[in-house]
Amino acid sequence: MRLRCAVLDDFQGVATAIADWSPIADEVEVVSFARHHPDEDALAADLADFDIVVTLRERVPFPASLFARLPRLKLLIASGMRNSVIDYAAAEAHGVTVCGTPSSSTPPVELTWALLLGLARGIVTENNALRADGPWQSTVGADLHGRRLGLLGLGKIGGRVARVGLAFGMRVSAWSRHLTKERTAEVGAELAASKEELLASSDFVSVHLALGDRTRGLIGAAELALLKPTAYLVNTSRAAIVDQDALLAALHEGRIAGAGVDVFDIEPLPADHPMRSAPRLLATPHLGYVSRANYETYYGAAVENIQAFLAGTPVRRLG
Repeated sequence: MRLRCAVLDDFQGVATAIADWSPIADEVEVVSFARHHPDEDALAADLADFDIVVTLRERVPFPASLFARLPRLKLLIASGMRNSVIDYAAAEAHGVTVCGTPSSSTPPVELTWALLLGLARGIVTENNALRADGPWQSTVGADLHGRRLGLLGLGKIGGRVARVGLAFGMRVSAWSRHLTKERTAEVGAELAASKEELLASSDFVSVHLALGDRTRGLIGAAELALLKPTAYLVNTSRAAIVDQDALLAALHEGRIAGAGVDVFDIEPLPADHPMRSAPRLLATPHLGYVSRANYETYYGAAVENIQAFLAGTPVRRLG
């Protein structure tokens, strides 16, 4: 009897077509779920008969309680090589192998700039007005050339965002707790004296930090108050780095010009979530990693992981 593999959160219905699953077709039946499971009970019920699960990014937590309810599960594959919502000790205790996949930093870099440019030039507002026979020009765009781009984090993604900013003729500065002048010099950026100095001096601020104890809530009401009223904030990293209530208050009160957000405290967003109706907000449904090339990588590597697991030699193990 073939093993059963569940692919979670296949919202676009492309998982089984965007990669070649034929190498494991004789041994594994693949079933994709286009809907998100709202809670652990629903997830446990649907996954009870599966031996393998493929999950996207960090949207679906796998705590000890869930592993205990899935005695048939033997292999869990997460896209990317880092996942903070999987209890690795519990996985090991229940005999579950956890593996990751390669992931490209290009898609989130590109989406960061899509949000930033969309905000700066009022693209959504102007497009909606044009299509609805509304006013012909109602916004005045914000310039990029000569303005300051402040980056919180200058890792792989932040560094590439910096280089694009420089290509636009922006002045780029960056800050994180252990950032050095040597690293900023590598990409042609300036090292900000402090987080506060970066926020107060930037016309655009973009977040590119990993979520951890030291970055959770890093940008709260006090930090948002430092931003210029003409400044824009972009977050394609993790929602919890920016205090969501403080951001909503700043947007509603017009204390910043706008925000571009791709990550949320709850995903998918409930229908009545305040982020859906916040003013001055350009929001996308966590599209940072969603590109054809990245999906081909994720699911192609998932097939390789399954093949290796079936051969008794798991690859790209996590935890």
